[in-house]
Amino acid sequence: MSDALINGLAGAGGGIIAQLITYPLQTVNTRQQTERDPKKERRKLSTLEQMSKVVKQEGWDRLYGGLGPSLVGTAASQGVYYYFYQIFRNKAEATALERRKKGIGDGSVGMLSSLVVAALSGCVNVLLTTPIWVVVTRMQTHTKKSQPNRTGSLSSEEVLLAAVEPPPYGTSHAIQEVYDEAGVLGFWKGVFPTLIMVSNPSIQFMLYEILLKKLKKRRLSRGKGNNDVTALEIFFLGALAKLGATIVTYPLLVVKSRLQAKQITGGDKRHQYRGTLDAILKMIHYEGFYGFYKGMGTKIVQSVLAAAVLFMVKEELVRGSRWLLTRAPIDSVKPRPV
Repeated sequence: MSDALINGLAGAGGGIIAQLITYPLQTVNTRQQTERDPKKERRKLSTLEQMSKVVKQEGWDRLYGGLGPSLVGTAASQGVYYYFYQIFRNKAEATALERRKKGIGDGSVGMLSSLVVAALSGCVNVLLTTPIWVVVTRMQTHTKKSQPNRTGSLSSEEVLLAAVEPPPYGTSHAIQEVYDEAGVLGFWKGVFPTLIMVSNPSIQFMLYEILLKKLKKRRLSRGKGNNDVTALEIFFLGALAKLGATIVTYPLLVVKSRLQAKQITGGDKRHQYRGTLDAILKMIHYEGFYGFYKGMGTKIVQSVLAAAVLFMVKEELVRGSRWLLTRAPIDSVKPRPV
């Protein structure tokens, strides 16, 4: 089994586990990002209060709205990313070794090369998986409408009809809604800010590599093996790296969510976005720069926890897979954020 395939499968497995653990936080965060009702904004609720409100008004299942396609998207994203990352990484390492033979460099992949590898892998991933995430965003932001209690003034037949709940908002409904709204291109809404957000994993990888190299040097200076990095240490390294990357790129994530959520075609024009630039200008005009950081606290908790779990699980899956295949100790491979 190739190194790229091992990393792709391990990344998919780690991503799914991280997604299952943090999905309710992700749902609440997406709703926070796409909230444009000034009345609701004045009644600020904490993340736990918002989760409780969703459960009371819409049921537990709404915290997991879109979980099915989200798991598919997570597996696809992590698998695609790690697969192409390892391919590009191998080419970068081969190039570095060739340069060393010519007397240029020390044979290791430099920081700039690492960033380019991460960026290329991220762009391929975005272009292939954006349609899945558009559907997921629609399902996360869909809310069940509470029916008013007017049974006293209705006939018995009307009461029976009112008691029948509308069919669940499923994946097929979201797909049809996106297609009816904007056609096939609607499935790539928000792809431009998402491509720019490729800088998120690039920043994360840069921070992760710096922290990991420092930790390994510390291990060597104490006379320990170069691979003596525990799963718990990787967990915290991943969390710190993700925290820094999230703070820098969060405004782009908010713009992406606004574009991918259901567009309000009538009424207030500030709720209608024709594209990335239009969304940015309207958010600045009507909401100020605060609008670009809505729900950031929730996102930091969700992203850091998910990334840390992913780093730890993915690393252990890679170790286990290589041990089974080669029965030899392995070196860690840098994983990708959620």
